[in-house]
Amino acid sequence: MGRKNPVLACGLDAGSMYTRCVVCEVVDGCLRYLSHSEISSQGWSKGRLSDEPALSECVRMAVAEAEAKAGISIGQFVLGIGGPGVEGVNAHGLYEFGRPRQITQDEINYAIEKAVRGRLEHGRVLTQVLPQDFTLDGRAGYRYPLGPTCSRLEANVYLISASAQEHELMLTAAHQAHMAVEETIFEPVAAAYSSILPDERARGIALLDIGWHSSGLVVYDGDAMLVAKPLPISADHFTRDVGFGLKVNYEDAERLKIEYGCAMLGLTADNSLLEVPSPEGRLPRETTRRQLNEILEARAEELFFFVKKELEEVGMDQALLEGIVLTGGGALLNGMCDMAERVLNCSARNGLVVGIEKWPDELHNALWTTAAGLAMYSARMKMKRESKRKAPGLVGLVLK
Repeated sequence: MGRKNPVLACGLDAGSMYTRCVVCEVVDGCLRYLSHSEISSQGWSKGRLSDEPALSECVRMAVAEAEAKAGISIGQFVLGIGGPGVEGVNAHGLYEFGRPRQITQDEINYAIEKAVRGRLEHGRVLTQVLPQDFTLDGRAGYRYPLGPTCSRLEANVYLISASAQEHELMLTAAHQAHMAVEETIFEPVAAAYSSILPDERARGIALLDIGWHSSGLVVYDGDAMLVAKPLPISADHFTRDVGFGLKVNYEDAERLKIEYGCAMLGLTADNSLLEVPSPEGRLPRETTRRQLNEILEARAEELFFFVKKELEEVGMDQALLEGIVLTGGGALLNGMCDMAERVLNCSARNGLVVGIEKWPDELHNALWTTAAGLAMYSARMKMKRESKRKAPGLVGLVLK
């Protein structure tokens, strides 16, 4: 390594299918790849943690493999969270000074804290506070109003929270693996952090992370987060649809989906014949590729109609100038970008990791954006450690 005390940044994506770990090093303000690992996950049932010790062992194995490859000891990481237990909500905070005065960081922090108060329901834990904009004496649209003078400061923020019970189970599993958790981040936010550039956010963009048992959507308008929500359709639904429609078991349905499937008709040779496995003792059957793709197209269209509904609710259905980014294993299904463009009427692409030096070509796909984004978040936290020490409490959750 050549460095006595390297500044390490580690992200852990504990998915229901695979547990992925990425380790990087902060060098002169830049992030450099060191190692990664991927192991099959255990302890999950339909997107919810059901076996805490099994997850803890997965975390331990993934970290140990990444440590061995890099020749270092990690000790802590930023952990991704997702699934139906995550919620996003808008909040508004008003701070009236009584007389005009210059806005300092303390005033900004207090306005944000007032926005948070009373918005967190029982049984939930706050994971991120994302400022959208500020209003000064009725003048809206300030992104970070440090310095101007006013007597009335209003903060508009977006709050992301998680089920306290599920969040505690995740933390306990990490601690049982003898790891410290720096932060817990909604997985699509992390994926966006590693695959979307700041100028793309400024022009309006969305990201859909399609995991095995959970999917999540985030929408940006400028630097402001407008939506951060889980969606009810994941990659698992596509496979189950194929199994039900073609009367095959789960493993065969997954193989057919990967090898021959497409999320939109007309992009493949739909009339070609496929051999469909049959139960033992029966002869193999044949079906057309069109029948397989009709099943997948219906589910893909439903998924993007959910996305369209969320965009319409925040007035972004015609404002995604940079389109939508697809990440996660479900994004690799052939034709997903084409279906997104058809339903959402905007451009679509798969999310790839940007901003990490020496990032391996083998990881240059939509599967690794979340783990990479978690590592990037860890790096930024370390580079801003001093400022975070001066901003205790809720402000430490603010993503600037």
